[in-house]
Amino acid sequence: MSNLASQLTDAKALPTLAPAVYIVGAGPGDPELLTVKAQKILAQADAILFADSLVPEQILEGVRPDAEIIPTANQTLEEILPIMVDIVRDRKSVVRLHSGDPSLYSAIGEQIQALAQAEIPFEVIPGISAFQAAAAKLGVELTVPGLVQTIILTRISGRTQVPQKEELSSLAAHQASLCLYLSARHIEAAQDRLMEHYPADTPVAICYRLGWPDERILLIPLEQMAELTRQEKLIRTTLYVISPALGKVENARSRLYHPQHYHLFRPKSVIRNGQ
Repeated sequence: MSNLASQLTDAKALPTLAPAVYIVGAGPGDPELLTVKAQKILAQADAILFADSLVPEQILEGVRPDAEIIPTANQTLEEILPIMVDIVRDRKSVVRLHSGDPSLYSAIGEQIQALAQAEIPFEVIPGISAFQAAAAKLGVELTVPGLVQTIILTRISGRTQVPQKEELSSLAAHQASLCLYLSARHIEAAQDRLMEHYPADTPVAICYRLGWPDERILLIPLEQMAELTRQEKLIRTTLYVISPALGKVENARSRLYHPQHYHLFRPKSVIRNGQ
């Protein structure tokens, strides 16, 4: 075990965690992609409520041996909230562990409102989102100078409806790097709407269970997205990244590090003298 890991799992080396609800982003699934703050809080918490259908158990490797672990995959907010409230009112700390980053499709808004109404203190600790992990695994930059400078994070309408003004075909019109969450069950409709604007050969990365032991990433043209999804029987925990940045990119040079680009920390006079 590394020195950092030893420190994080040694309760004596850490201060007492204040009684509160800590909403923690677990990242895509790889324990090494937890933030240091998330690791520290997990190592200190008295109780951990985690979405066990979306967060792998290896994320819990560094928790206290006496911490109460409560899976919540089969529970509603009305069941989860009283548990958290009772723990905090008992002067203990509780982690509400979500997959990815809590700011995306995690339903923390309703939990925060309920905690505020109950006068329960809380803190949100961000995590790495699947689209960031996907770009890292693919070894790409999703904002390529001269090619694409916008990233859209969205989903297609399903049980949760997307507002009409955010309908997928209208977002696809931008031909940006588009990261499609929670859409595998409706992938035929998604592909049809994307192909209204993206060329059929636009590269798509199908990312299944990123950060989990059975992770798979498939790079295919857009026109094969639905067929391959059905062929591989992917119905959940799948992210789609649709972007020209996933193709062959040549001569894409940013201004940031260009020798003719000057700014506060690289004045024009220095550039002149260096030529």
